[in-house]
Amino acid sequence: MINTNIPELDLVQRVINYIEERVPDSPTLSEISDHVHLSQFHLQRTFKKITGITPRQYADAYRLEMLKAHLRDGSNVTHALYAAGYGSSSRLYEHTNERLGMTPAEYRRGGEGMVIEYTIVDCKLGRLLVGTTERGVCAIHLGDPSSEDCDAELEAVLFSEYPLAMFHRNRFGMCEWMEQIVAHIDGWEPHLKLPLDLRASTFQLRVWDELRRIPYGETRTYQQIAEAIGQPKAACAVAKAINANPVAVIIPCHRTNRKDGEPTAYYTRRGKAARETLLAHEQQVAQQQP
Repeated sequence: MINTNIPELDLVQRVINYIEERVPDSPTLSEISDHVHLSQFHLQRTFKKITGITPRQYADAYRLEMLKAHLRDGSNVTHALYAAGYGSSSRLYEHTNERLGMTPAEYRRGGEGMVIEYTIVDCKLGRLLVGTTERGVCAIHLGDPSSEDCDAELEAVLFSEYPLAMFHRNRFGMCEWMEQIVAHIDGWEPHLKLPLDLRASTFQLRVWDELRRIPYGETRTYQQIAEAIGQPKAACAVAKAINANPVAVIIPCHRTNRKDGEPTAYYTRRGKAARETLLAHEQQVAQQQP
């Protein structure tokens, strides 16, 4: 029997309790409506009227919070995924707007509590800034040495990405990670694998991971990358993810092209010449390797 006389707040609370108790089982809208004895239409409309989101969206958000809670408690990723009701890692990627850590403003917190050490050195592409935390590389930016304020411009980019972080500039030498990055740019270390400390959406991480699979010296289009991650209609979203890359070179955005063959906006903004120089050098080194 359908009951339309349940007070709206009580109805919403009953739905929330039901979702939270059964979130690992991923209850459907039909199951929830049967539980509260309401039509799916009336349930959906009332729940969104009170909360601003649908029952499905609430379940997704609650499941994500469970995942984070398990990870904070020390569970490994596999256990955390299943305990939170994802069933498999692919469930994390069903919606490109889902974030492993809420919205960007919430999960980044402007880098609050982070301590970032950075170094700026010369390399064959110009000036190179590398920022690191205790966990890994968090920023790599290239600057035009012909600019009078090149270093200040590089610092401004870093500071804007992490406005609440604490910064320390190392002016006395290069850390091991920096040395490997410079060697990579110079062509001495084609296969660069360094620990990263990135704040990103799950979709961005998928795109960036696919970029790192592009063979040394080769290129791919936005569309090819979208197809490779199983999102053939997401070429525009792929482009945005590429443009948001905080670690140039390690995540090789220089190996991407638009459909018309032009370089991506990422290197158009940072210097087309740098991108072409790096890619040409990679292709030359790749040809010389057996």
